Amino acid sequence: MASDSGRFYENKAVEFLKINGYKIIKRNFRSRFGEIDIIARDNDYICFVEVKMRSAGRYYFSPQEAVDVRKRSKIKKTALLYAANRENESFRFDILQIFQGTDWRQYDLIKNAFSMDD
Repeated sequence: MASDSGRFYENKAVEFLKINGYKIIKRNFRSRFGEIDIIARDNDYICFVEVKMRSAGRYYFSPQEAVDVRKRSKIKKTALLYAANRENESFRFDILQIFQGTDWRQYDLIKNAFSMDD
């Protein structure tokens, strides 16, 4: 189960995605390989969205860099299970970075952040 902080930022991510036209399909989709934070539709794509948050001044690498090869592999395997019976659909992997300051919050949505071939 996600921590209270993790749940808070996933809720903020859902709000941000909805404002930007995404339709939320599922949250916290789990498989034996791992978990996908948010599955959503963005126009013609089903998007597997990984949410990463960093507090200002408390990170040594970007949230996007935290989605390393190992994490991407888990997300891709889980996405394959989700997509198994969904023919004629286009899929995409997005990363939503959230940077949190003392009195501000910044969102950075990276569409097509990686692919099955990465």
